[in-house]
Amino acid sequence: MKRFIYMLVFFVFATQFTLYAQQQQKMMTATDASWLNPALFPKRVPQLQWMGKTDNYVFAKKNALYKADAAHGKEMLLFDKATLNTDLTKSGMDTVEQLPQFTVFAPYQARFSLAHRYYIYDFQKYSIKKINQVPDTAKNIAFENKTERVAFTIKNNLYIAENGKMIQVTHDKNPDYVNGQIVSRNEFGIDKGIFWSPSGNKLAFYHKDQSRVFNYPLVDINHRIAKVKYIKYPMAGTPSEYVSLGVYNIKTGKTIFLKTDPKSEQYLTAVTWGPAGKYIYTAILNRGQNHMWMNKYDASTGALVKTLFEETNPKYVEPLFPLYFNPFNPNEFIWNSRRDGWNHLYLYNTDGKLLKQLTKGKWEVTHVLGYFMKNKVYFVATKESPLQQNLYSVNIHNGKVVRLSPDHGTHSAMVSKDGKYLLDVFSSTDVSRDYKLLNNRGKVVRVIQQDKDPLAGYKLGKMSIFTLKSKIDGAPLYCRMIKPVNFDSTKRYPVIVYVYGGPHVQLITDSWLGGAGLMLNYLAENGYLIFTLDNHGSENRGRDFEQVIFRHLGTNEIKDQMVGVNYLKSLPYVDSTRLGVDGWSFGGFMTTSLMLREPGVFKVAVAGGPVIDWKYYEVMYGERYMDTPQENPEGYKEASLLNYVHNLKGHLLLIHGTMDPVVMWQNSLLFLQKAIHEDKLMDYFVYPGQEHGVRGRDRLQLTRKIKSYFDDWL
Repeated sequence: MKRFIYMLVFFVFATQFTLYAQQQQKMMTATDASWLNPALFPKRVPQLQWMGKTDNYVFAKKNALYKADAAHGKEMLLFDKATLNTDLTKSGMDTVEQLPQFTVFAPYQARFSLAHRYYIYDFQKYSIKKINQVPDTAKNIAFENKTERVAFTIKNNLYIAENGKMIQVTHDKNPDYVNGQIVSRNEFGIDKGIFWSPSGNKLAFYHKDQSRVFNYPLVDINHRIAKVKYIKYPMAGTPSEYVSLGVYNIKTGKTIFLKTDPKSEQYLTAVTWGPAGKYIYTAILNRGQNHMWMNKYDASTGALVKTLFEETNPKYVEPLFPLYFNPFNPNEFIWNSRRDGWNHLYLYNTDGKLLKQLTKGKWEVTHVLGYFMKNKVYFVATKESPLQQNLYSVNIHNGKVVRLSPDHGTHSAMVSKDGKYLLDVFSSTDVSRDYKLLNNRGKVVRVIQQDKDPLAGYKLGKMSIFTLKSKIDGAPLYCRMIKPVNFDSTKRYPVIVYVYGGPHVQLITDSWLGGAGLMLNYLAENGYLIFTLDNHGSENRGRDFEQVIFRHLGTNEIKDQMVGVNYLKSLPYVDSTRLGVDGWSFGGFMTTSLMLREPGVFKVAVAGGPVIDWKYYEVMYGERYMDTPQENPEGYKEASLLNYVHNLKGHLLLIHGTMDPVVMWQNSLLFLQKAIHEDKLMDYFVYPGQEHGVRGRDRLQLTRKIKSYFDDWL
């Protein structure tokens, strides 16, 4: 009897332990891998911000807004949803289900917007005042803090809302003339088309003449008779848009244009108002993108005051940042430049005299956080490692650089107005997301939110980051490997190489999951060894590392990727007869390139939204790295994957969104057509109505499609 009881107890314990272990070792689903399970997102601190000019920071939790004193950490409730709804009802407004996004600009006042209406909430007096509104059709909305004016666009024209009135700034009836919107297809750091002056009394805006750019058709099938939507898409070597900068004076109601040659195919970027609002600074870049002029213009007349400096490069110059003016000395500004091979900070005066180079070394400044205190500039950089982005300050007088973020990883920060404190948000290979309050010497004042790894209960493959050596120039190439769950070194595994390989992207970082995300870990859970290598051309490795790809996209990138392939083949636990490759966009180009230009190496490939021939890609990006097809016919021929279809071996799946406005659907259709003509079997799949990325519920089907393709053929 005792023996039976012992066995029963042991069985119950063992069963409970097994259930516990299973609960602690969950496996991801396709839904998880598609980012459709919010429980797997790293936790945020909602609405985290500094309260105006104070050293109090604001955050939301449980539908309430709080403030905390930076020095002591004392928390105080500002208001909750119930209080807000009471005050909304009192003001004759609808209640809200959750807190809207607030900007707390004073100790007891916050701005918010609902349905294109703007309000100030005085939560001490429990009053809500409407300050402005724009039509429901408004887009490209730019709120001006001082005057509470709002600039916006409707169709191709620019408007301003003020005191219940709507001022029409431009009156272009021809839809080819567009105002107040982004230009140059978001290249050169351009993310808006409206620029308020410091006082809010003038408005600078982009004006683009697209009349010479051909209309490109996108077909919308969600109608009984399918409709054609035309977009302006200037392809490499074809006529491009003309861009100019207008300045509207609210007092006079007049608009002037900067004298920048409005009929020249040049790029205008780094648009920056001078602190007094008297001058506008902009970088003029020629269409060849190898010569830049930093110009200073009179904002009242549009006249060129002076070219402050020029930058040239035999390959390309790429200005990505505005000027950062010194609030303590308005006659000085900082300029970002890669002129010495790495992106660094240069201090100039407004006469164009270079005062000094503030940062230097074989590392990149990635973001400028601003001037704080009287002699400090805060910034983010890769000084410790190309994989990391840490917080730093530099003393503009003596050039001393101080690291402020104590933890390794990838950091961003919000700095208090006086520069005494930083709200540090970061992740690393050890941390999914942490929030810390730092002082200006880098000491942790307090942890605002501790890391809570949302995958802590999941069974993941072991991830490692290491380097291999490029055969091009001996440069280290960063690699990431995720081994299959329950890895057994005596077995041999199929491999999926995940690739991007193009400029402005870095796949391997000192961040959560090493930058791999959920999909790659999901594939590793399903028995695949996952490998990624950042080749020449990828981000944060300096100018020369990137420019190796110039005029020959794909060629040197493949050489680097093959270093990774040969390494994989040397591993006893890799089945070299079962190599797969996967990528999207530039990664789709690289995936297809590897499949065709190294035939027989990969058994299976899945390429999404791929560029097939660079002459079908847009002017600004394509010509930067390839010049025009007329200038570089051999380079375009070498890179065109239409010329390698006859090499196709194994299983290739191309995927495209039918409404893709970035990589035209035409690319993969031409490849499919060529494969048919050459009697090459391949697979093809489209997502109707999707653009360059597959989003929403379709993303789940895409995840299942990619996995099933590798399951079937690899």
